[in-house]
Amino acid sequence: MSKLQNKIDFVALVSVKMANGNGDPLNGNRPRTDYESFGEISDVCVKRKIRNRMQDMGHKIFVQSADRCEDGYKSLSERASKEIGKVTDADEYARIACEKWLDVRAFGQVFAFKADKSGVSVGVRGPVSIHQAVSVSPVEVRSMQITKSVNGEPGEKRSSDTMGSKHFVRFGLYKVKGAINVQLAEKTGFSEEDAQTVKECLRTLFENDASAARPEGSMEVVKLYWWEHNCPSGQHSSAKVHELVQAKLKQDVAAPTSVDNYEITLGELPGLHCEIIDGL
Repeated sequence: MSKLQNKIDFVALVSVKMANGNGDPLNGNRPRTDYESFGEISDVCVKRKIRNRMQDMGHKIFVQSADRCEDGYKSLSERASKEIGKVTDADEYARIACEKWLDVRAFGQVFAFKADKSGVSVGVRGPVSIHQAVSVSPVEVRSMQITKSVNGEPGEKRSSDTMGSKHFVRFGLYKVKGAINVQLAEKTGFSEEDAQTVKECLRTLFENDASAARPEGSMEVVKLYWWEHNCPSGQHSSAKVHELVQAKLKQDVAAPTSVDNYEITLGELPGLHCEIIDGL
């Protein structure tokens, strides 16, 4: 694999329509919003979806969700101890972990498990950083009352009037920002090919991700903006690069229902080329 030479910045515009992009477990699983009603999707949620796409593409992943476990291990501790073994040198432990699992060399990982008898506590800093996604404009969260008529336990009597709730965003356009650091990539072995894998994961972020809260077609990557600098440290700061993508509601739109209700513009910085990629 070829060594990553240049810093990378990226922005993805994601649309959410009649779906719960990221529920808040401390708020009845309602879609996450801030105090000004701007929608939010946590960085952990975005990384989970990237990891799932990495698995779909055939890569080995350390942090696997329970419903996507491929190796039969029941915990991260068991996966680490079985796959790495009793390695006591921290640097060697990190090297093996990065070599085995793409998500470790991309996002990093803390290896500190009580069940691990090696006595090694290892922290790996990954080169790929993801921001918390925030909607371009305030979102309208709606709730729907539903009925549950299936018994959860034997002997229970449950009629069709057992009530529940389903929450969703009417429409929201979210901005996902991120970067890939060359110096940290050198330490984990993250390669140019790995960067291309991350790009493809972002482009197809919601493939195989449908659920009751996110029906097929309700979430979409509208555009992916990908900047590759001409040097390891980057020609411009990530903050300036990310702000090149601007989206705002058109003047005659009060409540957006599609991405067409937004005016999306892309600015420029000297010597920096942007690759614009359509979502899946």
